[in-house]
Amino acid sequence: MATSRDTSVDVMRTATDTCRPMPVGSSDVRRAIDLGPRAIDLDIGCTFEFEAATAIHAVMLFEPHSSELEAVVDSTLCTVAEGAPPSSSSYVDSYGNRCRRITLDAGATTVSFAARTKVSATPDETLDSAELVPPSELPDEVLNFLMPSRYCESDQVADLAWSTFGSIPCGWERVQRVCDWVHDRTEFAYGSSSPQFSALSVLDGRVGVCRDFAHLAIALCRSVNIPARYVFGYLPDIGVPDPGTPMDFCAWIEVFLDGRWFTFDPRNNQRRIGRVVIGRGRDAADVAMVTSFGSLDMVGMTVQAEIHSGKLQSASTAASTR
Repeated sequence: MATSRDTSVDVMRTATDTCRPMPVGSSDVRRAIDLGPRAIDLDIGCTFEFEAATAIHAVMLFEPHSSELEAVVDSTLCTVAEGAPPSSSSYVDSYGNRCRRITLDAGATTVSFAARTKVSATPDETLDSAELVPPSELPDEVLNFLMPSRYCESDQVADLAWSTFGSIPCGWERVQRVCDWVHDRTEFAYGSSSPQFSALSVLDGRVGVCRDFAHLAIALCRSVNIPARYVFGYLPDIGVPDPGTPMDFCAWIEVFLDGRWFTFDPRNNQRRIGRVVIGRGRDAADVAMVTSFGSLDMVGMTVQAEIHSGKLQSASTAASTR
């Protein structure tokens, strides 16, 4: 058995199987998180199954965002490969996303991540009095989230946005009305979207998945001068009926009001418990789960997000019990 060194942890490798405990972060990205008087232990994780014709490099997002690290109790990354064990390292991008660089050999490779984290037992915050911050008073780092982006063509929906929402009081009520409008007029349907779908696609087709709901709501908010950003992560079914479908990643939005960011969810359109952020950006292009530099087939994926079972499971094992 050979030993090699990852950028952050020692890695013990066999010919086919690698599992490594992962550090929960360094002092430059960790921060205190106020979980309120009660907290819930949550098991989160995912498994990706890949097929590659040749060795290929990829960047993946599946680990909790750097802002979530204080709440992570422990985590493990496992890989199983037909060829050479994948080499990997991680970095934090300009949005605070923890990105995993990984080189996959030709053949089949499975990448599994599992973690236990603490989340607040209270739903997403509501603050009806939150008001719009005028563009002239926005922090420099927030102004970018007023601009059109690849999947959120706010400049092309401005007339619609102002005619539909311009008479509604600025701030929280306007954002909620945007989310109501997107939620009510858009049908959620698995398989209805594609990587090319943008806010305009959803506006015209009136159907999509959670990322499409988010893109349209973001575009409309930006059009009426409300900074909005795309978020995706783990969302357990706590306090809501079991939808009866396999767990998946979820996308929602955050808007900047009263000097800070608030969570809204145009797909579910309800305040939820237990969100764990993986990625934030202008739209989905900034937080792709897998970016490969060449042809890479993802032949399977499972996701886990549920109240802690008492032991840290591999994502593939946990997903099989659903």
